[in-house]
Amino acid sequence: MASAFATSSSVVGLGSSSLSSPSSRSPRLVSEFVKPPVVARNPFGVARSFGGRITCFQRDWLRRDLNVIGFGLIGWIAPSSIPVIDGKSLTGLFFESIGTELAHFPSPPALTSQFWLWLITWHLGLFITLTFGQIGFKGRTEDYFQK
Repeated sequence: MASAFATSSSVVGLGSSSLSSPSSRSPRLVSEFVKPPVVARNPFGVARSFGGRITCFQRDWLRRDLNVIGFGLIGWIAPSSIPVIDGKSLTGLFFESIGTELAHFPSPPALTSQFWLWLITWHLGLFITLTFGQIGFKGRTEDYFQK
């Protein structure tokens, strides 16, 4: 059986030279329905034609401004420091829970610890304040809110 596989003739088109390339023999067909083959371009060559830098969006897409970070941080710390939760502030409760958890440092906080509630609440408020600060500050400087 092994000799049958070894002596079998080769399949036409797979490694044999009995078929020639179709482009050398057959005429090229042209049609409006079939697009001509697209030549692949080197993307690095395109980048070189633009000075080596291609951007699809503004380079400073974040439009980072330290005024927004500073005013946003002050704008969140001030109201979160008002004692409204049983005579304690959100910032005070968060920092107090950090101290409590650092008291037994090598072990992590338990999932039922109040630390997670204060951590998520405090940071969620901070990020919302920073987001609205960025929208408001940049909107005002770029005249988005003109009537």
